Amino acid sequence: MANALKVKLASVNQDMTFAAKSNSGHFTIMDAKAEVGGNGAAATPIELLLESLGGCQGMDTLAILKKKRISFTHLDIELIGDRAEEHPKVYTDIHIKFTLYSNEGEKALKSLQRAVELSHEKYCSVAAMLKGNVNITHETEVIPE
Repeated sequence: MANALKVKLASVNQDMTFAAKSNSGHFTIMDAKAEVGGNGAAATPIELLLESLGGCQGMDTLAILKKKRISFTHLDIELIGDRAEEHPKVYTDIHIKFTLYSNEGEKALKSLQRAVELSHEKYCSVAAMLKGNVNITHETEVIPE
């Protein structure tokens, strides 16, 4: 397991709050909603999955845009995940909207679309793990600064 990552979790209380520590030394706190026995004090594991997908695709997209020398001030990403009604209530559909703030117009839009496509199809490990199980769609827009 040469590329193995290690994460340890420890319960924080007698409820459902956990602190996770990755081998990079960073902590993530997660909790369940109050109606299922948690405190609602942190993101749920299923919310963290959406955040992970957005972060993974966002980082890839920014790296590609910088490599293409597209000028921009920032990138906003919004994810909407639809879940199955029955347990295990997995995501069935995830829609991701990328909004780039740039004055490069059509050039920036085409570069953004290509960067998102490359991230989804080739680079993003989170998206790769979800493929075949979740319908992931993308939307892109460029807003002048």
